[in-house]
Amino acid sequence: MDKAELRRWAKEVRKNLPTGTLSQAVSQHLARFLQEHGARHILLYSAFGSELDPAPVQGLYPAAYYLPRARTYQLEVHPLPCRLVKHRYGFWEPAPETPRVALEVLDAVLVPGLAFDPWGHRLGYGQGFYDRFLAQLPPRTLTLGLVAEALVVPELPHDPWDVPVRFLATERGVRPALS
Repeated sequence: MDKAELRRWAKEVRKNLPTGTLSQAVSQHLARFLQEHGARHILLYSAFGSELDPAPVQGLYPAAYYLPRARTYQLEVHPLPCRLVKHRYGFWEPAPETPRVALEVLDAVLVPGLAFDPWGHRLGYGQGFYDRFLAQLPPRTLTLGLVAEALVVPELPHDPWDVPVRFLATERGVRPALS
């Protein structure tokens, strides 16, 4: 399957999953992982459609949390709490006047995706926001792909510029991506 076919397949699978239950389970595992790794500054994302929602981790693990704001083919980081506005694609993001934060502040970045493979390659929506963003992070930053186990596939097509995540967080736990 090519990326377009994989996206259609993943959206179909995901819309039939119990996203709320899976989000809670993943958040439980994330809270333990973040605590074990001493992560104090964590970038969430605003769940869109049937994406797993990382928001419950905020109630399980005390830390400073941030949200990305999509700008022209790049992501900016903003602290929470802040005023949120709806992006043209329908997800919530920080308002334009919210102060920006340097990427170096982040200890962990939670990454959405339609599917992931065991090596941490991500199937996104095709805009490249997260690939460009992940490439800018300091090497010490923990990057975690949030995904239902049903959407961890044996292998995804990827390009040389694709940046894999270092860990996969599913309802079964958090595990390192293969290297």
